[in-house]
Amino acid sequence: MNGLNIQAGEIIHPAIKEALEKALASGKYDAVCCVGAVIRGATPHFDYISAEATKGIATVALKYGKPVSNGVLTTDTIEQAIERAGSKVGNKGAEAMVTIIEMLDLYSEMAK
Repeated sequence: MNGLNIQAGEIIHPAIKEALEKALASGKYDAVCCVGAVIRGATPHFDYISAEATKGIATVALKYGKPVSNGVLTTDTIEQAIERAGSKVGNKGAEAMVTIIEMLDLYSEMAK
């Protein structure tokens, strides 16, 4: 995976908080990298969904004591999301994965 030494079978793609919790509760996974995009629409749902996504990610991290990174984009337009997902403004998903790798290294060092 882009030079990060991660094998394809080591990554799962759950889409909801309960799936993330189930993955961490299984003991099979050491960390979770959350990626996605919430794009503003014409209703206030954007604010609620953005807040709940952040809250859910933090809750899972605290509950299981394992690294969980937040790579969920919150943008006003689809163009902004595309820019942040690898075109003009870097790749926020890749940055979230690097954060997980760094956190796993830190946890490993702390355990020594």
